[in-house]
Amino acid sequence: MKQKPHIASNVVQSEIRNMSIECAKVNGINLSQGFSDTDLHPVIRRAAQAAISAGHNHYTRYDGIPRLRRAIAKKLAQYNGIQADPDENIVVTSGSTAALFCVLFALCQQNDEVIVFEPYYGYHLNTLFALKLKPKYHRLEAPEWGIDLKKLEALVTSCTRAIIVNTPTNPSGKVFSEAELRALCEFARRHNLYVITDEIYEYFLYDGATHVSPGSFTDHASRVITISGYSKTFSITGWRIGYLVCPAHLTQTIGFVHDLMYVCAPAPLQTGVVEGIDKLKRRFYLELATSYRRKRDILCGALDEAGLRPIIPAGAYYVLADISAIEGDSSKAKVMRLLKDTKIAAVPGMAFYHDKAGENLARFCFAKRDSVLLKAARILRKNRYSS
Repeated sequence: MKQKPHIASNVVQSEIRNMSIECAKVNGINLSQGFSDTDLHPVIRRAAQAAISAGHNHYTRYDGIPRLRRAIAKKLAQYNGIQADPDENIVVTSGSTAALFCVLFALCQQNDEVIVFEPYYGYHLNTLFALKLKPKYHRLEAPEWGIDLKKLEALVTSCTRAIIVNTPTNPSGKVFSEAELRALCEFARRHNLYVITDEIYEYFLYDGATHVSPGSFTDHASRVITISGYSKTFSITGWRIGYLVCPAHLTQTIGFVHDLMYVCAPAPLQTGVVEGIDKLKRRFYLELATSYRRKRDILCGALDEAGLRPIIPAGAYYVLADISAIEGDSSKAKVMRLLKDTKIAAVPGMAFYHDKAGENLARFCFAKRDSVLLKAARILRKNRYSS
């Protein structure tokens, strides 16, 4: 009897982590993996330490501690324009990646289809593969990265269940406009699809870009599930504190899936995040965006001078760059050559496309200390590439 492939056969390690490993081998500058090395705000650190000392080290409710859910609800109303009941609509999760897994597990059946925008975030795609769901790819083209509704129509079948939207986007830095998101929600309404939005980079906005949450559209709220978290905003990627916002009739099912898979998010770290939400004011978020815009400009300027033309992002903290001038027959070969030449690690474009479209692209992360970025910039300028 022919043996069916095990579900784990669909799961692969991401190129993002692969390049971090390659970077460590040469003690290089890691501009591949998307984590910030900036300092943790003392308000958040002290609150987590105090929670540990006070004994808050055990299981919480499956949907998170009440104080955090209330803080998230208040933030959603003030910043996102989303009206959410902390007991009816919010689940605190073990990072936003866990939130996506639980949402898809709860909503979809094996072989259902989910539309993803390309270039995509690899963890989104691999989550679909892990659950034996089928991605349907809608290619967005630089530099506008606009949605083509006619092409989107052609992707929908009777098996299509949802659309995943990441705004601001990893890896392109696209920030979808209100008009684009409203059109997408109307498209989803016509085809009875859920819209799952990953908004983890919601505060990283540049050049006048504005973040819009589809969950704020009251006429579409019944089909929007919002995913976000504080890994990026508070530079706590290892804490795994995310959350999701969904219609009340889905909350318990999704929450029970999270309980089954992860039990709960780390208890004392939930308390740390509460204090960050409550105590850090508007100035913190404005300074965050200003700081990261400067980092973006340092890296993009150096890439441009090095002959690696950047596609300037409007949000998030990554930049896609044209690496066609680097020797190599694939994006992986090119970034490995770059690592050899400069000891700077980037992610090959193949990690963000299902075909060969990304073979002349690489993603660089600028969520690093200025001293690290300035060093990388000096090295890039000394290793100029030309076609």
